Amino acid sequence: MNSQADWAQAASQLPQQMAQGWAQALESFQRMAGATPGSLAPTPTIGFDTNRLQELQQAYVREAAELWNRSLQPGGGAADRRFASEAWTSNPVSGFSAAVYLLNARTLLGLVEASEADEKTKSRLRFAVEQWLAASAPSNFLALNPEAQKKAVETKGESIARGLQNLWRDIQQGHVSMTDESAFEVGRNVATTEGAVVFENALFQLIEYKPLTAKVHERPFLVVPPCINKFYILDLQPENSLVRFLVEQGHRTFVVSWRNADDTLQDATWDDYVGEGALCAIETVRAIANTQQINALGFCVGGTILGTALSVLRARGDDPVASVTLLTTFLDFSETGVLDLFIDENFVKLREAQMGKRGLLKGQELASTFSFLRPNDLVWNYVVGNYLKGETPPPFDLLYWNSDSTNLPGPMYAWYLRNTYFENNLAKPGKLTVCGQKVDLGKVDMPAYIYGSREDHIVPIAGAYASVNHLSGKKRFVMGASGHIAGVINPPAKKKRSYWTNTKLPRSFDEWLAGATEHPGSWWTDWSEWLKPHAGKQVPAPKSYGRGKYKAIEPAPGRYVQAKA
Repeated sequence: MNSQADWAQAASQLPQQMAQGWAQALESFQRMAGATPGSLAPTPTIGFDTNRLQELQQAYVREAAELWNRSLQPGGGAADRRFASEAWTSNPVSGFSAAVYLLNARTLLGLVEASEADEKTKSRLRFAVEQWLAASAPSNFLALNPEAQKKAVETKGESIARGLQNLWRDIQQGHVSMTDESAFEVGRNVATTEGAVVFENALFQLIEYKPLTAKVHERPFLVVPPCINKFYILDLQPENSLVRFLVEQGHRTFVVSWRNADDTLQDATWDDYVGEGALCAIETVRAIANTQQINALGFCVGGTILGTALSVLRARGDDPVASVTLLTTFLDFSETGVLDLFIDENFVKLREAQMGKRGLLKGQELASTFSFLRPNDLVWNYVVGNYLKGETPPPFDLLYWNSDSTNLPGPMYAWYLRNTYFENNLAKPGKLTVCGQKVDLGKVDMPAYIYGSREDHIVPIAGAYASVNHLSGKKRFVMGASGHIAGVINPPAKKKRSYWTNTKLPRSFDEWLAGATEHPGSWWTDWSEWLKPHAGKQVPAPKSYGRGKYKAIEPAPGRYVQAKA
C-alpha cells in the first residue's frame, strides 16, 4: 500500500472479501466431499449443522480481520514447527502467509466437524482435507519458503542444484529418501546377529541364531514377522535387537525371513502363507530342536498369519505351540483406525479384479500408503529438506528399513483385504476355511502374551486388545508407550518410556485401561519373566546349526532379505 487512505480502503473491503472467500471455500469443500478416498462412486451431497457453520464463519471473518490488522508484524506461524524457524518468524510476509494457511486449515477441519454425515464419511472427509492441507502448505514451495530461499542465497544456488540432483535420484529409485541409504547394508551394519539359514522353500528362509549362553531353554522360540516388511526391524543394531535379546535370555531362536515376492509368487495365496509359511516353520523348528512343543511370536501381519495357523493346528487336534506372543497384531478387525477409510466394497472388488487371481502388489504402493498416514512427518518433511533445501537426510537405520519395501502376491493380498479389513471373517468362528480346516480362534487355547502400542496408527490399541476376546487360553495384555514400531523396539537398557499392565481383562479396552498400572521402562522385561515358565528346563546349547537333514545353507541374514522390491 502507498498511503494510509489506500490501506483504509482495503481494510473496509475486507469483510466483503472474506464473505466471498467463505462462500467459495464452502462450495469447494462440498465438491471435495463428493470424491472421498477408497470409493469409486461419489458421496451424496453433504449438509452442515447451521449453527456450527455460522459460528465457524464468524470466527473465520474475525480471525482473518485480526490477521490483516497485524499483517506487517513478524510471527504468525511459530506454533507449528514447519514455520517455527527464525526465517519464518522474522519475515512479516512469510509469517503472514503461514498464519493465513493455518487459519484456513483450522476452518476446513472445522467444516468437517460441522458436516452432517455418518462417522466413516466424516473420517474420509477429514483424511482428504488433511492430505490437501499437508500438500498445500507454503513451506512446500520454494517461492514461499524463506528458509529454502535463505539457503539458496547463502550457498549461491548450490542448494537448488543439489535439490534437483536429489529429486532426480529419488525419481530413479521410485521413492522419497528418508535417510542416507548409502550408509547401510543388510548383513554389514543392520541385521548382524550371528546365525545361519537352516531351511528354505519358495516363501521363506528359516534362520537359526547362534546361542550366547552355555545353556538354552528346552523349548525353542520361533519369530514370525510381517511379510509386508522385512524381518530385520527386529534386528537393527545389537543394542536394540529383539532377536539378540531373546538369544541373550537363553532362548534357542529361529526367525522366518519372508521372500520378497516376485513373478514366481504371483499365484501365492493366504493358505500358502499359513501352510507353507507358518505351519512349515513350526514343524521345521520342532524337528531341528527335537522337541514336542515350541514357543512362538507373531508381529503385525505375522501375528495374523500365526494366529490363523494356530487355529488350523487346533482344528487338526495338534498342539505343537506351548505359548504365543502377539505384538501389535489384529485378529479381530473391527477397530482398524485410519486404514478403514480406504476400504469398501468397490475398493475390494477393484483389487480382486486387478490381482485376485494372479499378480503382485508392489511394495512401493504399500509403503506410500503407510507414509501418507502421516504426510507431514513422512512425506513433505523430506520433500522440503531434500529438494527445496538440497539436504541429504542423516543416516537412520529404522528409516532405512522403512524404505526397504516388499512386494506381496496379489491373491494373498486380495483375500486378506476382503476377509480381514472388510468383512472381519477371521473373528467369526467357522466362517473361513484355511488349509482345509474351519478357523475358530476360540480353539487357540495356549497361554498368550498380547502387546499393543498406545499411539499405534496402524494397529490401534483397541484393535490389538480385541484379541483377548477371542483366544481362550490364559492371557496377559500389556500396553507400551509410543507407536507401531517405536513401542515394540524398546530395549530395557535405554530405560525409556513406560508400559501398563492389568491382571483383569474386561470386554473393552477402555475398561482395561481404567484399571491399568503404569510401570517405567521397557515391556521386554515383563515379557521375559512371563515367557520363562513356558520355555522349559535348561539344556546344553547346541554346538552347530540345524540337525540331521537341516544343515546350514548360508550365513544369516540370508539372501531372501537382500532382494529389493
